[in-house]
Amino acid sequence: MRHEATVISGTEMAKQIQKEIQQGVESWIALGNRRPHLSIILVGDNPASHTYVRNKIKAASAVGICSELILKPENVSQEELLDITDQLNMDPRVSGILVQLPLPDHVDERTICNGIAPEKDVDGFHIINIGRLCLDQRSLIPATASAVWEIIKRAGIETFGRNVVVAGRSKNVGMPIAMLLHTDGEHERPGGECPAGRPLM
Repeated sequence: MRHEATVISGTEMAKQIQKEIQQGVESWIALGNRRPHLSIILVGDNPASHTYVRNKIKAASAVGICSELILKPENVSQEELLDITDQLNMDPRVSGILVQLPLPDHVDERTICNGIAPEKDVDGFHIINIGRLCLDQRSLIPATASAVWEIIKRAGIETFGRNVVVAGRSKNVGMPIAMLLHTDGEHERPGGECPAGRPLM
């Protein structure tokens, strides 16, 4: 039996999600909690990476999340980056840490991602978060995979018991999407629940 394809526009959906998150952040703060704070580490002069980071800072600001950019030169050592993540891990002001990828060839991305405390790993790239995702346990989920699942859910598309094709098998996008579809998205997100029902880290 042939089914007609459904084209999903995420523009209006994104506006609604942004509004919900903004309300959730303000409700969270009204309860006496600290405003969420995102620390972003950016290495080198890659134009695409700088564009991505600008967009992330803009998106964070739009929903009331504080952010800071830590910019390091292309020749930064792996040890210095690990020192930075260690400091951010211990900083109570910092709610989440993001290292913009890719990193220079002399820096091992997996080592740096694993240097972030799992509970502050907003990209969900730490080996513990990846393992928990695969085992259907409490975890932080990579943003693209989480966004894809949110779109599917809000669009009312039923995936349970269906055959689904995921184009791509990257460890940061394709694999997490496949795992969410495999478990029908029933993953427990860490963090407090704000009154609007949006999880905050």
